[in-house]
Amino acid sequence: MKKVLFIDRDGTIITEPEDEQIDSFEKLFFLHGAISNLSKIAREMDYELVMVTNQDGLGTESFPEDTFWPVQNKILEILRGEGIEFKEIFIDRTFPEQMAPSRKPGTAMLVKYLAEGIDLSASYVIGDRMTDVELAKNLGCKAILINKKGTEDAELCTTDWNDIYRYLKKISRIAKVARNTSETQIQVEVNLDGTGKSSIDTGIGFFDHMLEQIARHGNIDLLIKVKGDLQIDEHHTVEDVAITLGETIIKALGSKKGIERYSFVLPMDDCLAQVALDFGGRPWLLWDAEFLREKIGEMPTELFFHFFKSFSDSSKSNLNIKAEGENEHHKIEAIFKAFAKTLKSAVRQTDNFSLPSTKGTL
Repeated sequence: MKKVLFIDRDGTIITEPEDEQIDSFEKLFFLHGAISNLSKIAREMDYELVMVTNQDGLGTESFPEDTFWPVQNKILEILRGEGIEFKEIFIDRTFPEQMAPSRKPGTAMLVKYLAEGIDLSASYVIGDRMTDVELAKNLGCKAILINKKGTEDAELCTTDWNDIYRYLKKISRIAKVARNTSETQIQVEVNLDGTGKSSIDTGIGFFDHMLEQIARHGNIDLLIKVKGDLQIDEHHTVEDVAITLGETIIKALGSKKGIERYSFVLPMDDCLAQVALDFGGRPWLLWDAEFLREKIGEMPTELFFHFFKSFSDSSKSNLNIKAEGENEHHKIEAIFKAFAKTLKSAVRQTDNFSLPSTKGTL
């Protein structure tokens, strides 16, 4: 589902005059940093932009439409010139005393749009008034308040659009997925721009150790919590962790704009592991690694192939894995470390935020 920034207009994108009515070009001034930072957000991140604004009495004698639309159209023209496009624009025309359900913080005018399917947990309302914070509450998303007076109900309170860009950039590639079946209950959280921190508990010690390699050597933050039917065997736990991890990484990648996309060779004592990865949207696994032991620790070696096959399927990625050597522990650890390094390389964002595909889609 798409992530959305519901953005107020007056006092947020443009300054608001004392009479709270921008009905002439003489009153039109943009907030410092609004255009440049909105442009970076539109280019670098996966948020859909939606304008939500109250315009008291628009269309009445106190605020004729012919004084509103020239200014509004000029605002949109300037923003479009910087690559800032609003998917939808919602304008409520009522006065505060009418207490219309369509007026912010009411959500009535957004009902049809919300029905399209939105990841509200990852969406934000950005505005300069407490009504914007209240709108976020009513929608079930988060708030960013542009105001000198802070509030604990907002995730960020600032008067600087640079702060807003930095905040959204920091959390734009964080995702979480929960998978609950009759066999496993799994929670996975990932930060692709993390520092290698991990908190992992699958109930299988050696598997935890391998997953920690992905976090540490992939330089991503990773949380994995599992309750699985280990009294039966390890299969369901390993498979479902791989599926959930793949889904979470793909969710964090969003549109995949600007990623390297593609790969890694890693030696470990007597072993050499080679892992190539492509987040190209087509699942495939080539596996060239044999294990002579039935288990390493308490983990069956046959499940290593199954882990990477399940990850490939759920993340729609192409994986090519090859390993050779004598020590079985070193061999699989080298594979996981090489996979981590490959993952780190593939998800790294470049300064070119175009999609790395001649087809225009991944």
